[in-house]
Amino acid sequence: MARAGFWPIGGYTISFRSDGRWYADDEMIGNAKIARLFSRHVQYDTQDGWVIDLGIDRQPVVVEDTGLVVVGVEGDAREGLCVRTNDGENSRLDPATLEIGDEDVLYCRVERGERGSFRVRFLRPAYYELARWIEEAAEGPVIEVGGERHVIRGRS
Repeated sequence: MARAGFWPIGGYTISFRSDGRWYADDEMIGNAKIARLFSRHVQYDTQDGWVIDLGIDRQPVVVEDTGLVVVGVEGDAREGLCVRTNDGENSRLDPATLEIGDEDVLYCRVERGERGSFRVRFLRPAYYELARWIEEAAEGPVIEVGGERHVIRGRS
């Protein structure tokens, strides 16, 4: 296993786990630049499944839950919220895409241009950042963003 922080794509089972970290076989990839590179190039291919596509190299990867995760929430619910994902991008939160999955995990969708739309999992700290705007109502959990009230749906 490469110890200098460089991870060749081939030769290892590359995986992205629900903890928001990349792994080569069972060893966590600790180099933040390599992890960010992988996150910026992961995509879902309808023929090959999840892959890291670097243009010159394309490697299948095992994705435990989602290909990206939400690591932070910024803004104010009155004006609109943004989610920051592990690929370093900020996206305006579309509250209509919020959903509660198995084990009460929160998800939303983000757009990534040519890579398409991603369902993304909120890591626990990001969930707690968003939770201050979530209220329990008769119809279930709701969030009001930009003056509009949205029911957070359960996984269908």
